[in-house]
Amino acid sequence: MPTHDLYANEPGDPAWHVPASGAARFSWEYDDGRDRLLALYQKGKDKQWDATRRIDWDLEVDPFDALGTPDEAMVLYGTPYWDRMTGKDKGELRRHFASWQFSQFLHGEQGAMICAARIVESVPDLDAKFYSATQTMDEARHAEIYGRFLHEKIGLLYPINDNLRSLLDDTLRDSRWDMPYLGMQVLIEGLALAAFGMIRDTTTKPLPRQILTYVMQDEARHVAFGRMALRDYYRRLTDAELREREEFVIEGCHLMRDRLRGVEVLENFGIARAEAERLSERSEFLQLFRKLLFSRIVPCVKDIGLWGERLQRAYVDMGVLEMGDANLDQLMAQDEELADRLDAERFAAEERERVAEVTEAIREGEGREDG
Repeated sequence: MPTHDLYANEPGDPAWHVPASGAARFSWEYDDGRDRLLALYQKGKDKQWDATRRIDWDLEVDPFDALGTPDEAMVLYGTPYWDRMTGKDKGELRRHFASWQFSQFLHGEQGAMICAARIVESVPDLDAKFYSATQTMDEARHAEIYGRFLHEKIGLLYPINDNLRSLLDDTLRDSRWDMPYLGMQVLIEGLALAAFGMIRDTTTKPLPRQILTYVMQDEARHVAFGRMALRDYYRRLTDAELREREEFVIEGCHLMRDRLRGVEVLENFGIARAEAERLSERSEFLQLFRKLLFSRIVPCVKDIGLWGERLQRAYVDMGVLEMGDANLDQLMAQDEELADRLDAERFAAEERERVAEVTEAIREGEGREDG
């Protein structure tokens, strides 16, 4: 079925055109590069994988409880709207929220693929072009995965959220070569990583857990790439140039925070937009969710050298300044370790199943011989 027929809301134009800006840069230096980036490029090549084979798509998914979301995590929980809903209505609400979340993941991954391709085109250093080429493939795989999950398991999609669209637009229209790094690698990818991680660590369903665990293994490399490249470059910028980028980060963080309301879902359940916004703001779960989503962004922004007074004040206002002291390397190492552990668990389970099948076949064979 065409994707257009699965959208909960009309997505508008069939294609979104963002005018390209900035120069395509060639480098004639082929035999030198930063060891750290080249090592990351090698890792990016070594860690390529096929979503068709690595993920068990035969796992059943109940579209009305795709993530095992508890009642307390639903925005309407504890309100008169929730009390009036039937069990069927609540299942449909869960389906719409899962669709909305994973649709934004899908649209964000397509944006990441385009930004990675833009980095290949515009970044001046060949080692960065090499790595970003592997990331472009990673992001294509992620878009493939989320698209398949939504089509085959949920059967419903949502259009791109206005705030995500606005940040992508700002990122892609900027002619400076470092802005796709800052907008995508630091802000959008950082926020997505935290969202992926929260769902990965709380879902009771095996298929979304597999998807998020394996995608996060790739994303850990992507954030490391952005940190390396921007940290080196921002050391050479003037105070005025750094302030410009800090303003971009502040605006982007506000857009990302406001993206997470899911107001579009509540509107589809007959709740007026102003009331939907009020309900999302008062939700204790969403308040915690929004705060924790900055756990990957704030330490990364600090690490690359954007930590001016105005930016710090903005993070104080958002209640996330203390996250600047988080150990980002430890978080990324954990993301990679969890994916390897999941592979080991699945391999061990499959091996046990094969042994049991062989044992049963031998037992049946012996029984026939005795007979």
